[in-house]
Amino acid sequence: MRVLLDVSAVPSRPVGAGVYTIQIARSLDEHPEVDLLLAARSDDEQRWSAIAPNSTVAAEVPTSRPQRILWEQTKAPKLAKRMNADLWHGPHYTMPARLHIPSVVTIHDLTFFDHPEWHEKSKVLFFRRMIRRSIRNASALICVSHHTKDRLTAVLDPSTPIHVASHGVDHARFRPLNRPEEIEADLDLLAHNGIRPPYLAFVGTLEPRKDIPSLVEAFTEIADDYPELRLVIAGSDGWGAKEVRDSVARSGYTTRILRPGYLPAEVLAPFLRRASVVAYPSLEEGFGLPALEALASGAPVVTTTGSAMAEVCGEAARLTPPAVPNELAAAIAGLLDDGTESERLRIAGPARASTFTWDRATTNHILAYRDAMDQASKRVGK
Repeated sequence: MRVLLDVSAVPSRPVGAGVYTIQIARSLDEHPEVDLLLAARSDDEQRWSAIAPNSTVAAEVPTSRPQRILWEQTKAPKLAKRMNADLWHGPHYTMPARLHIPSVVTIHDLTFFDHPEWHEKSKVLFFRRMIRRSIRNASALICVSHHTKDRLTAVLDPSTPIHVASHGVDHARFRPLNRPEEIEADLDLLAHNGIRPPYLAFVGTLEPRKDIPSLVEAFTEIADDYPELRLVIAGSDGWGAKEVRDSVARSGYTTRILRPGYLPAEVLAPFLRRASVVAYPSLEEGFGLPALEALASGAPVVTTTGSAMAEVCGEAARLTPPAVPNELAAAIAGLLDDGTESERLRIAGPARASTFTWDRATTNHILAYRDAMDQASKRVGK
C-alpha cells in the first residue's frame, strides 16, 4: 500500500499534532504493509529523511502557510498521481478537494466549532470550511480519542466511517528513572536550563484553552504554604499568550514563576520526571499528549474532567473541574502533602501509559487505510 502522508505542516518545534505526525511517519516507515511517501516542505527534506529513512520524500511544498494551503488544493493531487500513491493521509484536518485516490483525514478536536473564541478568527473560518469538506470527501476519518469521535458525531454527524486511533507515547524516553546517577543526570540537565526542584510543572503551547491563568491563580493560593516551590510554565507562546503574561504579572509571585520556553524532548522527559506535580488544567483537549507523557514519566498528574484527559488518564491522575482555580489548588496541595497518594500515582501513571503505544496507533491507522480503500472501491462499483 503506497501511502502519501502530508507532513508539510509540522513545525521545527513540534508539539501535539506535530509529534503525532512524526511518530506515525516513523512507525509507518517500518510497517511491512506500507510503502511510505512523504509530502514535505521544500526546506525540510533532511529532517524527514532522518525520521523515515525508508520513505520517499517529496520536498516540494512551499514554506509559507498561504502558499502551502494553495499547493494542497492545486498541486497535491498531481503529486499523488506522479508518485503513484494508493492513498492520501491528511494528518491535520485537511485534504485536497480533487484527489483521484482514497483519502484519510485525522480530526484532533472540534474546538473550531465548539469554542471559536479560543482561536484566531481567520483560522476558525478556514478550518470550519476545511473540516466540513474533509468529512464529505474523505474515504475514512481518524479521531485521536473517543471523546473527539463523540464530539465530531454530535457536531457534524459524518456519514464517513470513523476510526479511533489514540496516540502513543515514546516509552524509551518518557519513563521513570530512579537510580542515583540517573537522577543526577536529570538534575544537571534541568539546572542547565534554569530549573531546579521543587517545582510544579506545566508543559504545552501557551494558548487560551490551556487555561494557564487558572493554574497561576491556583499557585498563588498555595505559594505561601510551600515557600520553596516554584511554578515552571514550559512551552512556546501561542495565540493569546498575553493573557498568560498578564496573569503572571499580577500574581505577586513573579520571581517564583519560571517560563523557560519550548523544551526539546531530551529536556522535557527529565522535566516531567522530576516535577513534584504536573498540572495540565486544559479546558478542552482532543487527546492531551503532555498528560500522557507525564504519566509515562512517573509524575503525579492533576488534570481536568470533561474532555479527553479523563479518557487518557483514567484513575492514574487526580481530576478536577476545569476553570475552578481553588479546586485545582486543593488537588495540587493534596498531592504535595500526601506522600502515599503521590507515590500511588507515580506507580499508576506508567502502568496506565503502557497501554498507549505508537505501534497500536499505527495498527489502527492501517485499519483505517484498508477501510478507506474498501469504501472507495464500493463507490467505484456503484
